[in-house]
Amino acid sequence: MQLVPRYLVNNRIEIISNDAGFITEYRPVYQRQLKVYRGIDNKIQFRLLNVDQKPINSNLYTPKFVAFDENNSLIIERDCTVQDDGSSQTRGLFEVTITENDLLNVPQQYVSYNVYLVDSNSDKILTYTDSHFHNNGTIYIDGGMFPGPRDTYSVTTFSESQVDSGIWYSESLDAEPGINGNEALHTAVVYTDSYIGDIVVQATLDNQVTGATVWADVATVTLSGSETEPSPVNFNGVYSFLRFKASANPSSVSKILVRN
Repeated sequence: MQLVPRYLVNNRIEIISNDAGFITEYRPVYQRQLKVYRGIDNKIQFRLLNVDQKPINSNLYTPKFVAFDENNSLIIERDCTVQDDGSSQTRGLFEVTITENDLLNVPQQYVSYNVYLVDSNSDKILTYTDSHFHNNGTIYIDGGMFPGPRDTYSVTTFSESQVDSGIWYSESLDAEPGINGNEALHTAVVYTDSYIGDIVVQATLDNQVTGATVWADVATVTLSGSETEPSPVNFNGVYSFLRFKASANPSSVSKILVRN
């Protein structure tokens, strides 16, 4: 039997407030790189210290947390929750929760963050990463712990067939057979504006697409032109490539989104 320990601990950072006007001692403050994970809520805890390394009452302030990417685009801006109840264990503590939704559309990368305090007079007090008064900390956003859905493929171009007059075909796209089992589920959503006709999903098992590739119909979406919502279709099967066939001019088909 293999015994593998796991640790349930608070991600706590100590920060120093220079609100008294004294120079902080020569030591790093919260320069430790933080790591947060996509796909789950992340709770980060801070403890507010003075220049003498003594916890100070965080109830006197409204702590603020901001995070931004390398282009200085704001990703997160949030008030922190003060945990200080007057006891020695919680004195100076406050925390911020970076939610799953905050990082939903943020790719895996390094971002910067700041923590500042707002006092009762609405004055802002900046905290620092070190005694040289640098104010940006670093967070690594890890996207590998809870992988999300794969990117959606967008089909927007159709070409009229020279053989079948009045029939249009989209470009072919990889059906990604390597990631799918025998019950592979595919989803497509057709976005139209008063389109009347059929959109047929076609698939092939050929390893490459040529002029001689044989395509088979696997699903059909029939549209009356009165649709006000996108029209979805699901189908199963392990295919090499997919494409879409339109029975009428697809100029009013704005796009087809596909996820394998």
